[in-house]
Amino acid sequence: MNEKDFAELAAGAALHALSPEDRAVFEAAREQHPEWEHHVSTDAATAALLADQVVEVAPPPDLRAALLAQIAATAQPEAELAPAGATAVKARRWGARAWFALAASLALLVGVGWGAVFVGDMLATPASVVALNQIESAPDAQSETVALADGGEATAHWSESVGKTVLVTDGLPEISDDQTYELWFVRDGSAIPAGLFASDDGTATALLDGAVESGDVIAVTIEPAGGSPTGQPTSDPILAIQTA
Repeated sequence: MNEKDFAELAAGAALHALSPEDRAVFEAAREQHPEWEHHVSTDAATAALLADQVVEVAPPPDLRAALLAQIAATAQPEAELAPAGATAVKARRWGARAWFALAASLALLVGVGWGAVFVGDMLATPASVVALNQIESAPDAQSETVALADGGEATAHWSESVGKTVLVTDGLPEISDDQTYELWFVRDGSAIPAGLFASDDGTATALLDGAVESGDVIAVTIEPAGGSPTGQPTSDPILAIQTA
């Protein structure tokens, strides 16, 4: 381990964000390199200064775990690109500046009284909305809209490069509590289940299971709660969208 690796672990330690494995590596390095201890004291002082800038607010109980999960996801590409023989710490490290940028951002948000709610809302963004944003930002984004029988409409959004398909609807027919909407890819004459979804007053944004293939028809049927018992549509589709 070099001093830069140690400094990055020290930043994570100051924010109580190290995994047990990294904590063990960090403590072992402290014993072997007492000359690097200034990083520990400096980062601890910085973390304390950040903490002093905010009032204490009770965040949602799962907020810390969710934030660390987001951090792990952000760091993953670097881990995948780590060369053979690289240390575990190098593959996992996130960067001292990034640790403190995150802490400072959270401190600022919590300091104005709504940070925990704001961050919680960000982490709670539905997967379908995240996927839709990814698709719309892709250079090969495509969409197709059809009108519904009762005056509403449905739009399918997809991107081959993203590998995701999202259906956005407005004006779906009402269904009973013992029914659900089921998505299908109709491909080469066969219906392939693509997930269930619910609506809010006929409005929904649903992420399909699987990627669309050229020529697929995206369809929705009304099925018993839990989905079609046969794995095939049990009613006529309430909408069908032909993809290119």
